[in-house]
Amino acid sequence: PIHSAGCEQRQSALGFAAAEQTAREAESQEDLMNRVQPEDLLHFGLIPEFIGRLPVHSSLLRLDEEELVRILTEPRNALVKQYQKQLALNKVKLKISRDALRAMAEEAVRRGTGARALRSIFEAIILDIMYDIPSRDDIESVSINRGVVEGRKSPSIRKKRADAA
Repeated sequence: PIHSAGCEQRQSALGFAAAEQTAREAESQEDLMNRVQPEDLLHFGLIPEFIGRLPVHSSLLRLDEEELVRILTEPRNALVKQYQKQLALNKVKLKISRDALRAMAEEAVRRGTGARALRSIFEAIILDIMYDIPSRDDIESVSINRGVVEGRKSPSIRKKRADAA
């Protein structure tokens, strides 16, 4: 069982060794999670009746930034696609730079909540736009870049040309 692996000892390091040690600790933590046995769950405090009802035990690895960007853009119901369609109902194009997507993914990784953080990050950025767009018919497109995600800029709003109306 894992619980007898002697994980109680902790050593500290300073300087460059500290980053290496932290990476090794995270790696060994993931390895431990992959080797969990029913006895470990029992030792952790779960009751045998509950453990017996879990036919499969699995652990999930943290998503990296590239995977989070893919979650924002690739699935059929991806957040970016949802909001692009929603704005398209008002004949407005939503443009999001690759850098902005990366910044959202970085923030989600920083928060440590994975893909669940993406919705709250994205909605905080787009909320004002979503309220403003329906009441205006002069907007052609909205562009979001890294500066918008980081809170340093406002989204770029491109107005329709007068001769296009």
